[in-house]
Amino acid sequence: MSTMLTKTMRTIATAALIAGSVLAPRLALAQPTGITRTDLQRHDLSVPGREAVQVRVDIEPGVAFPNHSHPGEEIIYVLKGALEYTVAGKAPVTLKAGDVLFIPAGTVHAARNAGSVTASELATYIVDKSKPLLTLAQ
Repeated sequence: MSTMLTKTMRTIATAALIAGSVLAPRLALAQPTGITRTDLQRHDLSVPGREAVQVRVDIEPGVAFPNHSHPGEEIIYVLKGALEYTVAGKAPVTLKAGDVLFIPAGTVHAARNAGSVTASELATYIVDKSKPLLTLAQ
């Protein structure tokens, strides 16, 4: 095999490994049927080890996202529809377009589309970047 071809193959293999290691944490979050998560942006913060992540979440009518938590705060802005949130220690609350919700770090919570159209939220996370963005509750 020629030296040029060997170098090219080595470069392609290295690029594939790097891409796989970068994308794996994002792909590890299995999507429940009826829920679409669109990663919008992810940036390191001025606080070492912390990052901001913004995601659009679309939930079809009648679909629920199970109990879970995040390694940091979540700030929710409902874009459309009606979403019912259950946050540990509080009564469920239904929010509509334009409403907001703050979920403290590590707090177990769930969301359910309480309406008849696809509901959407903008979720902003301020999290520890060394931990998984989402952990399903037991």
